[in-house]
Amino acid sequence: MSGARFFKSDSLADLTRSALLQVHGRIARFDREYKYQNPGRSRSGIVTSAEDRSPVIVLTTLGATTDAAAFARGLVDERLAACVNVLPVMTSIYRWKGSVEEEREQQLVIKTTRDRVAALETRFHELHPYELAEFVILSAAASAAYLEWLRESAEAT
Repeated sequence: MSGARFFKSDSLADLTRSALLQVHGRIARFDREYKYQNPGRSRSGIVTSAEDRSPVIVLTTLGATTDAAAFARGLVDERLAACVNVLPVMTSIYRWKGSVEEEREQQLVIKTTRDRVAALETRFHELHPYELAEFVILSAAASAAYLEWLRESAEAT
């Protein structure tokens, strides 16, 4: 089945539902259970210092039909990110479980601080519908004014 890498369920009805986000209050969530999800397993291997407020960029993708703006808004509303760019739909070609796959996806560029990465990753895996989601962290440099805004916008409350 094309897209098997991404979705944690194989039924067409579940795939259709996974493309729709329900927004409860200000926090977006995916309204379904995941066959491959293992809530007892910690996904985070990331160790950060609470004092490391340096800028980072986190890259991820979502399926072309997923409401990426709602996903992004949830991360910003929860102050896990200062800004999330949702790029236009693109084609991704990748190897998954021994086969070369091709999917339509949206790239998300998440801007935050290093001290927020662990909390971001925890929430990210609660919201993200893929079995194995891209979560690539890039160190960044920024102007003093932008860095000040970034730190204020993604500060834990």
